[in-house]
Amino acid sequence: MMNETGESYTPIVAMNPPNKAGGAIPPVAGAGEPRGVPEWNLHRDSKLRAQVRESLQEKLARIRQVAKRDHTVRFTTLWHHVYDLDRLAETFFALRKDGAVGVDKVDWSSYDRNLEFNLQDLAGRLRRGAYHAKPVRRVYIPKADGRQRPLGITTLEDKLVQRVVSDVLSVIYETEFHDFSYGFRPGRKPHDALDQLSVALESEKVNWVLDLDIRGFFDTIDHECLIKFVEHRIADTRVIRHIKKWLKAGIMENGTVQATEAGTPQGGSISPLLANVYLHYALDNWAIDWQRQVRGYVKIIRYADDVVVCFQYRGDAERFLREVRERLARFHLELHPEKTRLLEFGRFADQNRRKRGEKPPESFNFLGFTHICSTTRNGRFCVLRISQRTRVQAKLKEISKELRRRISVPLPHVGRWLGQVLRGHYQYYAVPRNLPALGSFRYAIVKIWKKMMGRQSQRGYVTWDRMDRLASKWLPQPTVIHLYPNQRVTV
Repeated sequence: MMNETGESYTPIVAMNPPNKAGGAIPPVAGAGEPRGVPEWNLHRDSKLRAQVRESLQEKLARIRQVAKRDHTVRFTTLWHHVYDLDRLAETFFALRKDGAVGVDKVDWSSYDRNLEFNLQDLAGRLRRGAYHAKPVRRVYIPKADGRQRPLGITTLEDKLVQRVVSDVLSVIYETEFHDFSYGFRPGRKPHDALDQLSVALESEKVNWVLDLDIRGFFDTIDHECLIKFVEHRIADTRVIRHIKKWLKAGIMENGTVQATEAGTPQGGSISPLLANVYLHYALDNWAIDWQRQVRGYVKIIRYADDVVVCFQYRGDAERFLREVRERLARFHLELHPEKTRLLEFGRFADQNRRKRGEKPPESFNFLGFTHICSTTRNGRFCVLRISQRTRVQAKLKEISKELRRRISVPLPHVGRWLGQVLRGHYQYYAVPRNLPALGSFRYAIVKIWKKMMGRQSQRGYVTWDRMDRLASKWLPQPTVIHLYPNQRVTV
């Protein structure tokens, strides 16, 4: 770290005195000056913080320009962006203050109490190679289908450094990733992928949909292949070394640390980027080349490991399924035999199936919505998107469990909490033609609330008139928040 005159800044860089310095008592060989107290305050005002953030973005903008101009260049000096104190501070303030703690039991508030010293110490360890990744704490969260999803909780420092590395590398890989990749990318949301899929189904020559499901993707990522993929663009050995540290840090479960030979833990700050890099080289690039060889329409939509491919001809869909299974097997990935489906879907699917005496077209799930072939009031084909039943049921179980825990909480507090839950649900699921499902979700919450209130007294009965008044006061009615897909895509 240097000041404006180009000299080392003493409070950060410890200066070693000469071994044979003059004086009555000879100094100890190799002894260094103690660290001074930094003169800046990381708790800057908003205006100064904004200026620092803009300066940090300008540094990354130069990397982005080089990466975009030459897609074959390999970056050799990136690590100094990671241990930059300003970047570490900005990223720390962007972390969730209520995030779960890792194996070291250090949370955001305790780290913030002595933030300047902690960040200075972290930057020093990153600079001289003394930083060590800690094991990931393994927890399980319930899935919509009743199973449990393993989630890895990293320590605060690992989360911080991973987020910085992810931000730096994303600048490079955002120039590489294809347009049909939407998962965990800046400026791209799940509804962008959903809208692109709906527009393709309603407007393009789509007759077949291939719903791909990669079995245990995050747990089966091959470390050796992943490092080779990263090295296509990254030649900074310090970046590569630290990615290997995070991959090999191990998982702590029931007090014991287990070595990890494959996979990247879901929950780590850098895991989404590494997953996108893995599928970019294992699937996306291959799919682009494959797409040029077909005669019909093909549309690929990928959000992380959720992939939907639309086809005009069944032959193309069957050949793609056959070859993509072989392609993924080369990189130790496997398609789920039961969840991967090829189904007839599109503007003419219902008509064609009726002619053959078959049942109406099947539906499929993507990003929390069930997609169904339907028609408007005018008889025009449309894709009906309704809330996925398994996810709604799982959410209602969570609400019921939380209401039991809050059985003694004052009524206004419970009402405000339930209102926040509903607004968050509407924010994602309030798409056109899904209002009936949202209304059913609200009514189910009212029923659960009524049941829990009845348990608060020995009489055990709450009238529906009272529940209607409470619901009108605290639980908002559903309204459409998102535009129609064709409007959003046009905008």
